[in-house]
Amino acid sequence: MESFNEVVNLVKEQIKEQISDIAYNVWINVIEPVKFEGNKAVLYIKTPFQRDVLLKQYLSKIEDAFEAVLGFPVEVLIITENEINSYIKEDEPQESLSASFIEPEKTPDILPVNSGMDHMEDAAGDNSGNYEYTFDTFIVGPSNNFAYAACKAITTDNQIGSYNPLFIYGPSGLGKTHLLSAIAYEIKKNHPERNIISVSSETFTNELIAAISSRTIDAFHNKYRKADILLVDDIQFISGKESTQEEFFHTFNELYKVGKQIVLVSDRPPKDIKTLEDRLKNRFESGLLTDISPPNFETRIAIINRKADLLQIEIPPDVTEYIANRLKTNIRQLEGAVKKIRAYKLFTGSPPSINVAQTVIKEILNDNQPVPVTIERIIEEVAKTYSITPDDLRSKKRAAQISYARQVAIYIIKEVTQMSLELIGNEFGGRDHSTISYALRQVEQQIEKEPHQKAIIDDIIKNIKNK
Repeated sequence: MESFNEVVNLVKEQIKEQISDIAYNVWINVIEPVKFEGNKAVLYIKTPFQRDVLLKQYLSKIEDAFEAVLGFPVEVLIITENEINSYIKEDEPQESLSASFIEPEKTPDILPVNSGMDHMEDAAGDNSGNYEYTFDTFIVGPSNNFAYAACKAITTDNQIGSYNPLFIYGPSGLGKTHLLSAIAYEIKKNHPERNIISVSSETFTNELIAAISSRTIDAFHNKYRKADILLVDDIQFISGKESTQEEFFHTFNELYKVGKQIVLVSDRPPKDIKTLEDRLKNRFESGLLTDISPPNFETRIAIINRKADLLQIEIPPDVTEYIANRLKTNIRQLEGAVKKIRAYKLFTGSPPSINVAQTVIKEILNDNQPVPVTIERIIEEVAKTYSITPDDLRSKKRAAQISYARQVAIYIIKEVTQMSLELIGNEFGGRDHSTISYALRQVEQQIEKEPHQKAIIDDIIKNIKNK
């Protein structure tokens, strides 16, 4: 794969498998590559009408395909004839739009990374991707060896149910979800007849809401209470949700009393999950608790080398050590650095070096996220917490739950970004200054009357900052 041209061709191939031939030929095959800058892919389409259709109907597919090919999220910008001159320098030939991209002299063929394994459900199925979230690909060190051993133990026939529940906690990006996926993969490989349920707490909540709405609660019970192994990611998100906690309490009890294995993952120990019912805290603490902490230097080196092997790129020892010395607390950041170094080599022909690593790490460590990105994260997190959609928050709907959640989102945006009330109002459909002021007062009063509401808001802010 020697150019942005070839990357775009791979992206098109991925999308072609998902849509009809007519749609592919009319909307996707006519896209042309322009350039790749940082994490942004600039693509060309001839008319504004075509661009509008792509943005409304195909943008998510295009972005997902780029992530599948390159191994990291990519922002896609689609331009038309009126904008092309801004992206192609005057001294560059314009017979081919992709001529603006710098071609490497020679780059070895690198297989695209299968991003599907980022999802827990895939771990229990066919692991045909280049990066399998299995025990074999988990790098073990002093910071995670106990958690690894415990997870490995419960996949053996005589140990399933021995540590029940197994509760794994630690900061984001340290491999907790990897271990959940490895458990599912190992048990499914040895016992395909076992009923393994791998789910996030958000999905559990959403399915419960859907079951209540459609009057199919019995089917919901059958799904979860007949599991042989129940794996739940981000269990901290059930805090503050009374119906979800009630349902999970009974699900937990049904599985526990018949010896079915339960594994829970959280970013903090049970005692630190605010607004979690005491009866659930007691059950979560009744089994085996194990934490995962940031990896030490040697483990970070091993993680970088392992990821480089999987991506078929050689990184010199001095560059590896430089990365390990700068990125100390997050495995995802280490793997992200390797992915970006690979992208630099792929697109520009620049071999891995300290200079390239410095550029990559600067991008990764840049904590000054653009305000629009921060706002989107806040809205998504608030929507998830209150079991509604981001569109509901931005809408004119006045249902009590939506209205209060919207006020919370406004309050957090003000707290985190310090934006003006006018700008915050613009984010919520042009609401005026007085409406935003009212929302802030309402939340402040609610916090004074009900301290647990402050705990929920603090949790939301913590989750946003950890992402």
